[in-house]
Amino acid sequence: MHTQAKTIYLCGPIMDASGDESKTWRQKAKERLAGRFILLDPMRRNFRDREIDSANEIVEFDLQDIRNADMLLVNYNKASIGTSMEVFYASQALGKFVIAFSPHRFQDMSPWMVKYCTKILPDLEAALEYIDRHF
Repeated sequence: MHTQAKTIYLCGPIMDASGDESKTWRQKAKERLAGRFILLDPMRRNFRDREIDSANEIVEFDLQDIRNADMLLVNYNKASIGTSMEVFYASQALGKFVIAFSPHRFQDMSPWMVKYCTKILPDLEAALEYIDRHF
């Protein structure tokens, strides 16, 4: 029986993060999950300007990726408006499975992220193992 590969959207801070901070964890996830999952990385689009129409494009492309994904892998290493909006949209509007990893203690996490992430694990490795085990 052949099952189609599940699609994962790589969700996490971009605007308020350094290039390395945004790219490194995504690259590790892609290397680890490649071949078994389709990975949607918003960093594949390169918007350099800060024009209003490109802001609208960025959001629409990201929302389309979320609609196309079966689940989200979320880097919740710091507060991010975009990340929070994506998690809420995926969870509430679309009923997606949302797997997050975070260095924060539960008591220091936003109640909104706790509520709308299906599972929060302590680091990327634990999240990747969780995906390996359950999907």
